[in-house]
Amino acid sequence: MEQIVALCKRRGFIFQSSEIYGGLNGFWDYGPLGAELKRNVRNAWYNDMVTNHDEFSVPTGAPQAFSMVGIESSLIMHPQVWKCSGHFDLFIDMMVDCRECKSRFRADHVKSSECPLKPSKHPGEFEKCKLTEPREFNLMFKTTIGAMAGEEGTAYLRPETAQGMFVNFKNVLDSTRVKVPFGIAQVGKSFRNEITPRNFTFRSREFEQMEMEFFCHPSESRAWYQYWRDRRYNWYINLGISKENLQLRDHAADELSHYSCGTADVEYAYPFLDAGEYGELEGIAHRGDFDLRSHMEGKLVKSGNELVVEKDAEGNPRHRGSGKDLTFFDDQTRERYIPHVIEPAAGADRGTLAFLCEAYHEDEQPDEKGEMQKRVMMRLHPKLAPIKVAVLPLIKKEGMPEAALKIYRELKEAGIASYYDQQAAIGRRYRRQDEIGTPICITVDGDTAKDGTVTLRDRDTLAQVRMPASKIVDEVTKVLRR
Repeated sequence: MEQIVALCKRRGFIFQSSEIYGGLNGFWDYGPLGAELKRNVRNAWYNDMVTNHDEFSVPTGAPQAFSMVGIESSLIMHPQVWKCSGHFDLFIDMMVDCRECKSRFRADHVKSSECPLKPSKHPGEFEKCKLTEPREFNLMFKTTIGAMAGEEGTAYLRPETAQGMFVNFKNVLDSTRVKVPFGIAQVGKSFRNEITPRNFTFRSREFEQMEMEFFCHPSESRAWYQYWRDRRYNWYINLGISKENLQLRDHAADELSHYSCGTADVEYAYPFLDAGEYGELEGIAHRGDFDLRSHMEGKLVKSGNELVVEKDAEGNPRHRGSGKDLTFFDDQTRERYIPHVIEPAAGADRGTLAFLCEAYHEDEQPDEKGEMQKRVMMRLHPKLAPIKVAVLPLIKKEGMPEAALKIYRELKEAGIASYYDQQAAIGRRYRRQDEIGTPICITVDGDTAKDGTVTLRDRDTLAQVRMPASKIVDEVTKVLRR
């Protein structure tokens, strides 16, 4: 993991936020290559969910055809949203403080946290450790709207993107021609005031989510849950995550939220975990009608086998809902009902981190003198690689830079992320591109002027083939579609 973190800084993938001032724990900046990689992860998700979705065909494993649309909701919403969703009361972690070292820890992470008091390894192990009793800590970031102080101006940065889709359910129905079943997808920033952010970008206070809310008939919800849990698991495999490092784990009964009819996590074997351990990459939850009903009626709590509106001592709803009708009326069956929701919720940052970890590879390859040297390579899927093609003139004369620039510009005009490099020996330039995950290198040499051909080099196999420069754009496009 240390090697991956070092590479991320050295090559401009990820930097510590505000690093020149000592950094800010739980916040990260994406450098030039990291911004491109993360954008490619977001685009791959959005294209799969919305852009490339065919609403007139039935996908493999799906009960029927369905529509998908996207929205972008605001980071700050009406405070009542978070009261009815349960975040205001229930979005908490238990924390403990150490009176000796003044550090703060999540109560459930004490055994795995690092203690600043040595020789203690974990909090509470050293005789001087003085841990407090666990107490509640709400994870939502508070802010103030306008010039009003106190409760009247209090608002919150959203801790998830999901509620923006629930409160816009009726708007989407009224402004489009979608019918249940359909999904609303969204990519955006969320904020959680984590007590102990850690493990690089795995647990941060500012992060980006890729979430989708799928609305369906209650009688079909189990089948849709099965469809989405399988589809989301396979999405990671199709983009290069090995099955050996990935698992789809169903939550046990005592792990489920009170409203959940079933939840499964896609988990990845991150290098910072012990052997055999996995960390959450994405959750797929069967949420029933909890969310839409809460925003209609008020905050819900479980009573027996049912969800009922929580009331105060006087019998009034504790957090009153919007009172708006969020049911769906089926014109064909003449049935009115509250749709059930299946929610695949992925993290763009955790996904990007998993793809980086999976891609990191070391081997030995001969250099220009034939001597074996260590090579660091990022085996990123071509769709995710920040740079798709590097164009390299063998030397800086004899017309090679001009021919290389022509190819470079043709690739750019075709919308293919490309890089031009004419500095240093060709072997060293190959190594630079391998280390940042560029799948293809194109070398312009002395034969290019004679026969119009160039060398196309594959990052993974190191195979080199000659082909006409005029066919490069078509060939690269073909590779990127795999």
